[in-house]
Amino acid sequence: MEGRRAAKAHTERIYVKVTSEFDTTGSMVPLSITWADGRTFAIEAVRDFRPAGAVGNDRAGDCFTVLIQGRERRLFFEHIDPRFIGRVGRWFVEKTVTA
Repeated sequence: MEGRRAAKAHTERIYVKVTSEFDTTGSMVPLSITWADGRTFAIEAVRDFRPAGAVGNDRAGDCFTVLIQGRERRLFFEHIDPRFIGRVGRWFVEKTVTA
């Protein structure tokens, strides 16, 4: 296959609307994801939670492993700079793209 270069895969962030609640300990619990086209999917369970370190642009973040339609997915929360009062952060999922 001379002359052909292998396509490189990379991930892109897809920012999504997430309905979440805070429990009595102050922990944030995601309940559903809504895509830009309006489709909404319930989060059946949160299987794991861990700090994600810098998720880009030197912002701290969290990674939730969630169950949606019986499949495990990773859902990320990107913390916004604390100087922006009233804005806590935003949610995203990663999509693998082949360039």
